[in-house]
Amino acid sequence: MSVRSARPTVISDLWQSGCLRLLFPRSDTACRQGVLVNTAGGITGGDELAITATVERGSRLALCTQAAERAYRSQGEQPGRVRTRLQVRAGGHVDWLPQETILFEGCNISRSLDVDLEPGATALLVEPLVFGRTEMGEILTRARLRDRISVRRGGKLVYRDTLALAGNLASHLRRPGIAGGAGAGASLVFLAPAAEALLRPIRSLLPGTCGASLLRTDLLVIRQLAKDGHELRKSLLSLIERLSGRPLPRPWML
Repeated sequence: MSVRSARPTVISDLWQSGCLRLLFPRSDTACRQGVLVNTAGGITGGDELAITATVERGSRLALCTQAAERAYRSQGEQPGRVRTRLQVRAGGHVDWLPQETILFEGCNISRSLDVDLEPGATALLVEPLVFGRTEMGEILTRARLRDRISVRRGGKLVYRDTLALAGNLASHLRRPGIAGGAGAGASLVFLAPAAEALLRPIRSLLPGTCGASLLRTDLLVIRQLAKDGHELRKSLLSLIERLSGRPLPRPWML
């Protein structure tokens, strides 16, 4: 899909097929909101999902999911793959705000998020993960996750992060150097001239299990760990609103 500048930002073209759908709630703001819906109800081995969006010059786009995504048990070694590619032209902005991805016992999922920013473009990227539903007593003793975020500005790589976990995730996550027993976590990447000025205010919002680093004057990275998905979400809500400068998309509030 692509969106172009207007009052408000409008969709210039859209193509979709398979189980993945993109819906557009009515909005009076200059930022076009899109809600991704996986009609299959989750992801399992062999699934292939691809999302591509282009934000034209001066346009603003916020993408979120209708609800938490679920990575279910996979048969065999073939992972479920989710590939997302976002392109933002000069003066444009994108908010990538999916709700939590919940990992289930036996899941095998591989995700990639590739973001290409032209000079003058900005972005807020959020990727929350829940390692089993603690309120249901779920413990991940056999699961596989590979998660990669890559950002380029003007064709030059400015940020790359890869998370790879396999086997007994509950045991891995108990290790102090990995998660110290946390059951959920998130990465937030904010790319904008305001990043440096926001470092101190953002740090004041973070609980003790989180941290924020300014990697360059326009690149702020936040790592979050939490006991469970509920605690993670409580922390994320205020962070996303502060960084985006606007109310959260409605699906986050349901």
